[in-house]
Amino acid sequence: MARFTVFGNPVQHSLSPFIHGLFAQQLQVKDLEYTCSLTSPAQFAAAVAEFFRCGGAGANVTVPFKTAAAQLVTHQTERAARAGAVNTLIPLGHGQILGDNTDGYGLVADLKRQLELSSLTGLHAVILGAGGAARGVLAPLCEAGIERVVIANRTLPKAQELVRSNADLPLAYASWQDLDGLSAHDYIVINATSASLQKVTLPLSNGLLSKSRLCYDMMYAKTPTQFIQQASKAGATACADGLGMLVEQAALSFALWHAGQLPDTDEVLRRVRAELLNS
Repeated sequence: MARFTVFGNPVQHSLSPFIHGLFAQQLQVKDLEYTCSLTSPAQFAAAVAEFFRCGGAGANVTVPFKTAAAQLVTHQTERAARAGAVNTLIPLGHGQILGDNTDGYGLVADLKRQLELSSLTGLHAVILGAGGAARGVLAPLCEAGIERVVIANRTLPKAQELVRSNADLPLAYASWQDLDGLSAHDYIVINATSASLQKVTLPLSNGLLSKSRLCYDMMYAKTPTQFIQQASKAGATACADGLGMLVEQAALSFALWHAGQLPDTDEVLRRVRAELLNS
């Protein structure tokens, strides 16, 4: 039995066991067990070490341990190092662990699905928030062809620092008010803040949201998230939550653990959405 898990806190609500079970069925991967592992900041490192010491074949990491995971692993992929966060753990043997970050891949793949595009080349993006969620997707968005990414944050210095630390990427920073003057004709707005979790309305103009090609919330829920409700009321013509991103990032994790076998995510996403709605 190949054992996998996701470390988090909270984690009991995680859809990852259901998602990876569907992937295994689709690709006829037998004898796979995927569980949830609740741990604490004080016990996280020990829990990871124990899991792999007992034969764990791979693990995911969710909030609030992604940054800690980056400090724990012995090796990192370039995208994980750039993100400063790890969400996928791959055992290399002899106590060594490779850390990867599939979140940016997941976002890019789902944006292409939502926009029905094979490439994001030429588009612009506005990212709301300058924390870890934003940092983890900047390089993947730019590598996917996004022409320019504007980072807006409640505290401008944090957005400025994110731009400075990624000087090789086509980034800019802005205050909430600065976004009113956005001139790009083809842009997507991505919410990387915790506003939806906190049920907070962001101080954005209706014009910014209504003129966007897509308003995307990296959070997801059974019902429309706070950000999607705000965007819809503002007149946004297309909105999407982050459930597709969750499925897509999980698909790449699965491929990393199973010799490059990348699942077909469309049908899995439909079934995961139904599972969420019925939960």
